[in-house]
Amino acid sequence: QVQLVESGGGLVQAGGSLRLSCAASGLTFSAYTMAWFRQPPGREREFVTTISQSGVITYYRDSVKGRFTISRDRAKNTVYLQMNSLKPEDTAVYYCAAGLMPTRNTFSPGDMKYWGLGTLVTVSS
Repeated sequence: QVQLVESGGGLVQAGGSLRLSCAASGLTFSAYTMAWFRQPPGREREFVTTISQSGVITYYRDSVKGRFTISRDRAKNTVYLQMNSLKPEDTAVYYCAAGLMPTRNTFSPGDMKYWGLGTLVTVSS
């Protein structure tokens, strides 16, 4: 069956960095648009970033542009999220997701077909 397994979350001070990983199995990784979403405490799940099947096209929500970088390794069936200059408002559970639609500048959670269980990122001030 399809599995998306996130790792790399944790507690970090404001201004610090974390790198999240999402290992995919049970699907043809190269056929899927990949994305990261996050759910801050008490709030709805929101789009963070996405990367095309080829890895060439990426989009980001405005609040993370210039600080976060999404990438994918087709040989390892893994997508990454490098997060720099972290802020307390980045605190959330971060979810990896896969979908079959072409990459576009934003997605709703309902657009995605598969989800990981999430990894918690806590940024202290």
